[in-house]
Order: sequence, then C-alpha cells, then structure tokens
Amino acid sequence: MSAARVNVAPPASRHGLTEDEYRLVVDALGREPNETELGMFGAMWSEHCAYKHSRPLLAGLPSTGSRVLVGPGENAGALDIGDGLAVVFKVESHNHPSAIEPYQGAATGVGGIIRDIFTMGARPIALLNSLRFGPLDPADDPTGGTDEGAANRNRHLFGGVVAGIAGYGNCIGIPDVAGEIAFDPGFSGNPLVNAMCVGVARHDEITLARAAGAGNALMLVGAATGRDGIQGASFASAGLDSDSEERRPAVQVGNPFLEKLLMEACLELSGSEAVLAMQDLGAAGLTCALAELSARGGSGAEVLLDLVPVREAEMTSYELLLSESQERMLLVVRAGNEEEVRRAFARYELHAVPIGRVIDEPVIRASYRGEPVCEVPGRALADDAPRYVLPAAPPADLEARRTERLDDLAAAMPDAAGLLALLSSPNVRSRRPVWRRYDHMNGTNTLVGPGSGDAAVLRLKGTPRALALSIDGPGRLGALDPRLAGAAAVLEGALNVACCGAEPIGITDCLNFGSPETPEGYWQLAEAVGGMADACRALGLPIVSGNVSLYNETPEGPILPTPVVGTVGLLIDRSRLVPMRWREGHEIWLLGDPGLEPSALAASELAWRSGRRGGTPQLEIDASAAVVQLLVALAGDGVLAGAHDLSVGGLGVALARMAIASDGGAKVSLPRAAAEWPTAALFAEQDPSGALAEWPTAALFGERTGRVLLGVAADEAPRLADAAARAGVPAERLGTAQGRELQIDLAGSLLRISTEALASAWETPF
Repeated sequence: MSAARVNVAPPASRHGLTEDEYRLVVDALGREPNETELGMFGAMWSEHCAYKHSRPLLAGLPSTGSRVLVGPGENAGALDIGDGLAVVFKVESHNHPSAIEPYQGAATGVGGIIRDIFTMGARPIALLNSLRFGPLDPADDPTGGTDEGAANRNRHLFGGVVAGIAGYGNCIGIPDVAGEIAFDPGFSGNPLVNAMCVGVARHDEITLARAAGAGNALMLVGAATGRDGIQGASFASAGLDSDSEERRPAVQVGNPFLEKLLMEACLELSGSEAVLAMQDLGAAGLTCALAELSARGGSGAEVLLDLVPVREAEMTSYELLLSESQERMLLVVRAGNEEEVRRAFARYELHAVPIGRVIDEPVIRASYRGEPVCEVPGRALADDAPRYVLPAAPPADLEARRTERLDDLAAAMPDAAGLLALLSSPNVRSRRPVWRRYDHMNGTNTLVGPGSGDAAVLRLKGTPRALALSIDGPGRLGALDPRLAGAAAVLEGALNVACCGAEPIGITDCLNFGSPETPEGYWQLAEAVGGMADACRALGLPIVSGNVSLYNETPEGPILPTPVVGTVGLLIDRSRLVPMRWREGHEIWLLGDPGLEPSALAASELAWRSGRRGGTPQLEIDASAAVVQLLVALAGDGVLAGAHDLSVGGLGVALARMAIASDGGAKVSLPRAAAEWPTAALFAEQDPSGALAEWPTAALFGERTGRVLLGVAADEAPRLADAAARAGVPAERLGTAQGRELQIDLAGSLLRISTEALASAWETPF
C-alpha cells in the first residue's frame, strides 16, 4: 500500500509495544506499519484488549455446561433459564479511568457494560457493582499510612464514582440492585470500579458479533465520533503514576440519555433479519470492532473513514480508528436493508451510516481523504498478539506473614463494645448512604434489593421463576493466599444466591491485579485463577464471561490481589424465596464448619483492624460446596425460614445483621463440643480440651468461608438436622429468636446488646 511508513523508533514511541512485539507486527504485515497501523496494533495488543499475560491462565477455567448458550469470546455470556429464555451477563472494570476522572470513569464503565448486554440482543434488567477505595479517614487506617491529603483524595474518588454510577444508571432506567464496597490502604489512588450488567433475551433473539457475507454493509450507529478516549486501552494497560493526570483525554465522556435511545433502537432491530451482527465500540474503538467482527467471521472489511460522523473538525485517520467515544455500535447489515436500518435509528434521532462493506479477503482496509491509511489482517489484530507465561514466585515476605500466630487475639474475650465497633467500621456498616442514590426499583422486577438480602432477586415476568444476583470479592484474603481468595470469591457468590433459595448456574469474573511482569504479580494472578477453577469444578459452575484488569498499581505499590465474581442463580419457584430474617420463636442454626480455631481470623476484618495482617487462612472447598448444595435443597423443600451467610465480621456480625433485618433479638450459645465438628483434629493440636473458651474471638469474628446462619421453625428443625446429616454437613443449633436483645453466651460470659444499639451502629454514615 502507498501510505507513509514510520521509521524505526524507540519502544516508548510505539504505543506500548516492545521491540520484540514490534518485530512481530512487521512480520505480520510483511513491512513496517504506518502511524495509523502502529496505533491499531498498540491498542489491540495492549493487555486490556489482548490479555497477553492472562489468556494462557484463563484457558484453565471451566466454561461449558448444559445451560451454556454462549461462552467466553463474545460480548457477554448467556445461559438457558427455561421457557426459551436466556440470562445474558458480564462484569468489566473501569479502574484506571475512575482514578483520573471518577465521575466519567465510573459512568462510562456502566455505559460500556450495558452495551455489551444489549449488543447480544438482551434487554438489560439489572446493574451491580464492586468498588474498592483507600480509607476515607486517616483514623480508619491502622497502619498509619493514610494522611489527610490521601484521605481527601480517596473521598473525592469515592464521591465521584458513586455519583457517576448513579447518574448513568438512573438516567438510562436500569435498576442498580446489588454490590459491595471495601476500603483498604492498598487501593489509595487506585480504586477498583467493577460494573456488572444482567439482561434477558429469548434464545432466538441472541445476536453474535461476527462479520460474514461479502457485500453486507457495515453501519456505524449512535453518537458522533470525537477525540475523547483515544488510546484508552493502552492507558488501562500501564500502572498509575505522576504522569497519569496528563492522560485525562483517555477517559471517555458518557451520555446516558443517548445510550437509552441507542439501546431501544438496537433491541428493536435485534430480532430483525436485516441485522446480522452487532459490536460495541469500546476499548480501541472502531479498530477493535472491525478486528473482532472480521476475525470471528473469517472475513474482512473495507471502510471509508470519510463517512464516519464526527463532532470535531480535522480528525485524523488515527483518531477516527482509535477514538473511544461512547454510545456507538457497529452493525453488520444484510445488503439491501440499509435503508430499513437507517429509518429505525432515525426514529430515535440517531446516526446510522454505512461506512463500508464486508469482504472475503481477511483484511481490514481503510481509506481517508482519497488515500489508503491501513491494510491489516483482522486476525493479526484480534488473535495473534503474543502470549506470555512468565516466571512466578510468591512475595519474599509471604512465608513470614503466614507463620504469624493469632492465638492471643483468638483467645481474647469479646465484649459488646467490640461488636458495635466492628459493626460500625467502614468495611461492615450499612451501605444505605450509597445505594439510596441508586434507583433499584426501575422496571418493577426487584423482589429483593440492596441491603435486604445476601443477593438481589428479580422476577422473570410471565414465569414463576426469579434470578438471584450477587457480586463479591474476597476482601484481604488475597494478600495471604491468592489461591484461596479465588476460590472464596466463587464460593461466596454461590452462597449468597443459595441463601435466597436459588441454584447457582453460572458466573462472570473480573480479575484485578498489579503488574504481571513481576514474579510476585504473575504468581498472584496464576494462583487466583487456579483457585477459581477449583471452586467452579466443585460447584459444577461455568465461567461464561469476564474481564482482566492488570497494572493496578501506583508508585507506592500494587493493589491487594482482588478477584471479583458475579454470580447468577435461578429460583425455579419464586414463592420459595428465602428472606434474610428470623421471627420470634424460630430456632437459630449454624450450617457448615464453624471455624473456631485461630486461623479463622487470618485476613479477617477484626485482625486487620487490630494491626494483625498475617496468619494462615484455611478453606475446605468441597465442604463449602456441600453447604451450597444443601441450602438449595432445603429451600426447595420449604425447610428454611431465613438465611444469611457468614462473611465480613464472621458469626458476630451475621447475628447482628439478622437481628437488625428482623427487628428482633435472639438468645444463642456458641457451640463448645469441638469433637463433633470436622475441625476436631485442629482443636486436638491447639487445645486438647476442645473448649470454646480458649478461642472465643475466633468463634465470634473468624471469617472462614462456607458457613451460613439459619432461621428455622421449630417443627422444621428435625428435617434440617436429618438433611444435614445425610449430606455430611455440620449443623448446630445455637438458640432461638426472642425479645429485643441479641444475647450471646460465650462459654459463660454473656454478651448483650439491644437491637436499637445494633441498628444505630450499623447505620453509621460515611
């Protein structure tokens, strides 16, 4: 081709490509790339688009199953939920943009994940989000490393992100129904903003992103193209540093009102024979859309960039191909149907412009102002980025941290003040000040919204079914054992939907880590992926979509390893929905290994707030999976009156949460007969007497995954005990729901707190 070539340049001038990668580009083209082509490869071969460090690891995740209709590789995953319906879902990150411009970073993260869902022909019905920030107050950092300036910055990021999520989701009319927020110094300056969207479609309405059929039209629809977001993919594939503020133009600007129109127009056409495929213009913009459509369809594309609608003058071919302006889609339209599609979008006052055609030759060929500007094989951009398997090693100080003993902390006698302090702490307290800003009732499908259960529950209109939705990360567990963190994220999500009575049927994941180019970073990533795979196999769950966000680090270091999992559960009969509450006279039971020993405090909120950041966490994956399966069976049989899983703050916080939700107290005694539990061998080693009195703080505030607090009517208790025995799952009666106080007998020491005091601590504002 005749386009001007660039000279050999240092790596810093090559859009993030290394010397070796640049040579691979030259080999793929058979020549040196021009400036536009170099930008295309730089974006498409970035970690954000190519997953070049993570793809070899992701290949080990289970992604098939009897319900899977669409697995990884498309815009979102899809599972069969009966009656000819499919649930379509995905989670993605917008961490780097949110660190620079929190409102727009979070808002466009929401907009992008919504487009991934309706691109598949599914109507979005719910949004969820998982957020991480640094401490909002220096007093909340037990390390003393957060000064007032850092706390102010964290508050700015926190406020902007929450406002951006609310602003976009509320305007577009999709309910934000569930989420999680955590705070730790490791996220100061590098917040995590993971957004999940869930939609529903009929099987025959699902649209895949593949260009096929020479002569079919490529139509660019939606917003005009500007200069915002250029090289955003490359920006998201590097760490944050003092120069990051200069990359503000790499943050996109969203328009939720325009996206609402775009969504309705696309859904109107999704079942039409006129539209063969749809692709969102997200990271790498038009370049990515053309490359992925061409590669998946085994075809190519010819494009005339002069036809692209623009909102800024004198844009270059580089800018047109790499702009990440929001609210745009590329459609493959059957030849001869262009006018039908144009009229459909015109009804919504949106652009729908043919900019090119599908061709048989597997190349992307674009021209601008009468000159060719690129000729690149689509597969070279989308599929042929190098894959790296790097040296891996645990952090040098990990062994020392894991050998820290927590016996003294575990042996301390808890008191009411300690429970109230934990309940009011930033990582435990009510999220009402956040979720009340989100419209969670839009669409009138929400049966259980934020703050009301372990998972959100939405009805499927016209059927007796409902979906249970959850998004979870493992807290600080990744700092001590990233493999257990990956497993715990999967198990926690499954437990959350199962506590509502739903069967977990599939998950989506977002892997948030630092640089994989250090042995420690790659080891953490590999271990977490391995743990997720272990838990998925134990539960029989496929991972059908997801996202990887690496290079989450500042000059102070990387974030805590944070695998986040979005879980979808199916409730066949929503009349069997299990609430998060008990009623007067109900028996209160603990299901699962109680985790009474000191190791249960490793990575717990209590330990970390006490400045204890070591220990050896433990998790029995198969035992936790058995709890999930038993919960689903008990709910289906109508045995359960209420359920709540034990997570942050352990049994003490779970009891308090149930008391607050029920507006009623309880009188419980913690189990003492250690020999009856699977952990008896551990007790024999650490405490031959097996008495709970040795480790009361571990019993009350340990956070081992795989335990659930149950409310059961007295006449159903025998059925619960029998079912648990047959399933081989430990089950222990703790007491009864009664009165207006939470009374906890700690081996003779009575802890008493009124429900009013619990609620007051729980509702501590941010």
